[in-house]
Amino acid sequence: MSEPLDVTAVFIPNPGEVFRVKLALDIAIEQVVNEPGCIRYEITDVAEDRIVLTERWESEELMDKHLRGPAVQDLGESLSALLAEPVQVTKSV
Repeated sequence: MSEPLDVTAVFIPNPGEVFRVKLALDIAIEQVVNEPGCIRYEITDVAEDRIVLTERWESEELMDKHLRGPAVQDLGESLSALLAEPVQVTKSV
C-alpha cells in the first residue's frame, strides 16, 4: 500500500479574476472532500496574484483517480479563461 501524498497547487489568476478563481475552487472543494481517499483539500492562502490549494490523499492511486474525475474536469473548464498560467503542482510523500 502506498503512503499518503501531499499536494500543493498554486493558481495564478488573470488580473482582476481572483474572486472568480476562488469561487470555482470553492465549488470544486465541496465535491472533492467527499471523494474516496481525500484527507485534506482546502485553500490555504489567497492573494491578488495567487491562490494556494493544499491537498492530502491516502495514496497516489486515489489522487490519480481524483484527477480523472468530474470535479477536476469541471474545474479545468471553469478556470480555462481565468488563469494567467498553468497550475503549478508540487507533490511530496
